[in-house]
Order: sequence, then structure tokens, then C-alpha cells
Amino acid sequence: MIEKFSRWDVVDYLKSDEDMALYLDACIVEDPGEGSLVRAGLGDIARAKGMSQLARETGLAAEGLAQALSAEGNPEFSTVMKVIKALGFRLHAEANHA
Repeated sequence: MIEKFSRWDVVDYLKSDEDMALYLDACIVEDPGEGSLVRAGLGDIARAKGMSQLARETGLAAEGLAQALSAEGNPEFSTVMKVIKALGFRLHAEANHA
């Protein structure tokens, strides 16, 4: 009997808006400082939500949005904010007391 395995994909676990918000929050907390993890997290959430739908909601082209949120992408901050707003999320700052 041969077992088949599929590649693990976080998108399979981002089912609700709450799941997506918690995932993005974790990406923000764990980001090394240059935004790579935040960008990757937003890309994963965009795939889970539907890139075309998110593109319509942000007013951005789907191909451009996918490229901006890809591993090689480098989105402008305004693009990041449009995506966050379209997802129904909001950012907030909190003092780090560590």
C-alpha cells in the first residue's frame, strides 16, 4: 500500500475571519523586521479569501496583488493597508514591555 501525502498549506486552515486575523497577528509578532513574514501572511490570507475577490475589494489588479504579496514581492505600504482594510482588519500599536 502506497501512502500519498499532500503538501501542507496554511491556507487549508484559514477558514474564518478570526483564524485569518490571528494568523496575521502572529506573523506581525514574529516578523524579523523587514516585513517578509507579514507579506507572506497577507499572501496566504489573500489565497484563502480568494485573490480575485480581494483584488476587486482593494481596487488593485489581481496579478499585481498576487505579485506584491508573493515571496519575491515588495508591496508599498499603501497596498498593505488596502489589503488589511479590505480584509476587515485593523492594525494597532501596543507597547512592548519586554
